[in-house]
Amino acid sequence: MTLGLRLAQRGQHVTLFEAEDHLGGLADSTGIGDVVWDRYYHVVLPSDARLRALLEEFGLSDEIDWKETKSGFYTDGRLLSMSNLLEFLRFPPLRLWDKLRLGATIFYASKVKNWRRLERISVADWLRRWSGPRTFEKIWLPLLRAKLGEHYRTASAAFIWATIARMYAARRTGAKKETFGYVRGGYARILERFQQALDEKQVDVQLSCRAGRIESDPGRDRVHVDFENGTRQTFDRVVVTIPSSDAARICPGLSAAERAGLEQIQYLGIVCAALLMKRPLADYYVTNITESWVPFTAVIEMSALVDHRHFGGNSLIYLPKYLSPDDRFFERADAEIREEFVAALEKMYPRFRREDVSCFRVSRTRYVLPVPSLNYSEKLPPMATSIPGLFIVNSARILNGTLNVNETIQLAEQAAGQLLAVPGHPSAMSAI
Repeated sequence: MTLGLRLAQRGQHVTLFEAEDHLGGLADSTGIGDVVWDRYYHVVLPSDARLRALLEEFGLSDEIDWKETKSGFYTDGRLLSMSNLLEFLRFPPLRLWDKLRLGATIFYASKVKNWRRLERISVADWLRRWSGPRTFEKIWLPLLRAKLGEHYRTASAAFIWATIARMYAARRTGAKKETFGYVRGGYARILERFQQALDEKQVDVQLSCRAGRIESDPGRDRVHVDFENGTRQTFDRVVVTIPSSDAARICPGLSAAERAGLEQIQYLGIVCAALLMKRPLADYYVTNITESWVPFTAVIEMSALVDHRHFGGNSLIYLPKYLSPDDRFFERADAEIREEFVAALEKMYPRFRREDVSCFRVSRTRYVLPVPSLNYSEKLPPMATSIPGLFIVNSARILNGTLNVNETIQLAEQAAGQLLAVPGHPSAMSAI
């Protein structure tokens, strides 16, 4: 959407195709009981310059509410707070020397500028070296497995660097307190305004249009897009924004090297439960989990950040679980997932009662997070393909950050500049 808007603002005729019947992708909203809020959890950081600039452009900057939040850890069967320096120093699972090394690791990572050097080091080796074996086994390894599964073995240290750098930015205040923000109404409000901005620039948005094949005329800068509904449309330039393996599948004219480069990118998917509850679990926005028996990655208590009035006086909780796209957990029934997740909450929170859950909604997406493997940026195919007029720009091209809305907007704006710099003067462009 950002890419389409920026190209239209520069005088291009843009058509945006969306496979679903609504815009938003991973940032879309959904009904959770009587509440409409984000399908997956999102926050705004003070350092999210590109996102905040876009919200300013949409006239939404005055609708951002900011709040200091707390963080928790569930480890050794206990729920512990780690929201300030004193709580960090008191953190029972680690000895003082372990805590000092952990703190030094986080501080050092926040100051690193040459992220490409970290691409050559495995995240496990790097964390063991800086934090020590005890802290790695007790804290880092469970967190890596929760986020990456067994892919942590192939991930580079650039992954943890990008994660630390983003979250450290939320504490860049004099008091070093964690500050997050949200737009009143959530992403439903942002997407409403985004649609208006696209309409104002006459971007042709076509919903429920899933591309099945993209090919070009030999010797001509015309790209044909065949859709699964049986229609075909032709453009001067086409930008594909879907996951890399899907892009390789629908673009058969790519070279063998391009296809191999796209197909080697590994993704993680997510199964995320959203719970609407009559009362809160705790007062932590995020609770990190180091216990292997817990079936979800973390507890995100959105109502610890967002005013309860947006949820009808209720609490909104997200329980994410990151998985490989081919994991059979994606096939499990919602009722089965609900029972497993609720049973885990009963063990974690003594005050939790399953009758407090008024709505339990499960969302699934198989391709969410590209895994930054060793030497990732060197193996990534270029944005411009060997097919004249065809470009691939997706989340796999986020090289020095983690997948979030701010990085996505930044990528789109950079790509728009590169597309317009390509020789030729296209009259019609599309984004898929």
